[in-house]
This record gives sequence, C-alpha cells and structure tokens, in this order.
Amino acid sequence: MAILLAFTVAGCGGKSEAEKEREAAKESGRGTVTCDGEAMSSKPALPAGFPAIEGMTFVTSKQTGPTQVVDGYVNRGLDELYDDVNSGFDSAGYTVLFHEKEEDDAEVSYRTKDEANEGQVALRSCDDDKTSVHITVRPA
Repeated sequence: MAILLAFTVAGCGGKSEAEKEREAAKESGRGTVTCDGEAMSSKPALPAGFPAIEGMTFVTSKQTGPTQVVDGYVNRGLDELYDDVNSGFDSAGYTVLFHEKEEDDAEVSYRTKDEANEGQVALRSCDDDKTSVHITVRPA
C-alpha cells in the first residue's frame, strides 16, 4: 500500500504557473486567452452576417461537438473593442442576449438574425493595447 501511494504521489508532477492559469481560466468559463500567435491561413466560417471585428487576428478555429470555438486577438484596448462588438451586433440585426464589462474582461452573448445560432464573444485584456477574443457559436 505504501509503495502504491509513493508512485501515485510521484506521478503528480508540479505544473507551471502558466499551466495553472490556463486551467483556472478554462474552469471559470472564461475560455482561452490568446494574446499572440500566428494568423490562420484563412478566416473561420462564422454565421452569416457575423459582424467583422476590425483588426482581428484569427489564431485558431475548432469544432467541439456542435460548438465552433474561434480564438484570436486585436491590437486595441478592451473598452473600445467592447463598444465595437456591441454596436456590430446591433448593426447586423443580431439579438444581444446579455453583455457585461468589468475592468479586465467583458462578454457579449448573442443570437443570430436568423435565430439559428447563438454564442458569446469573450474579451480579455492582455494589456492596454491588446485584447484576446474568444468566440463561441452553437446551434440555438
């Protein structure tokens, strides 16, 4: 029994601070925080009429079950980007289901104009001049 316990404890190697922060962000519902990275070779297929986020660098796009997840960043501050995302959804005829802004993060939940999809745009401040963008899209 003591040997089994020793192997179990030995197998639990320490995690780096960055790994712990990523796991904490994922568990909090904040999504991935992407402050840099290489641009994708093509833009992800977002729903029809999805408002363009000016200056967005799309880094990843993946399908997780029925949900599409897109991550990237913008070289602009959180306040300006939050206002642009809200007004973009209004201009596109999307329904804003919920929006909230705090000091270092913000979320805007939406439903598409055709009511086929809904999701969220989560914004996380990287610094004063860069903001992480995490977009989810799922069937309504």
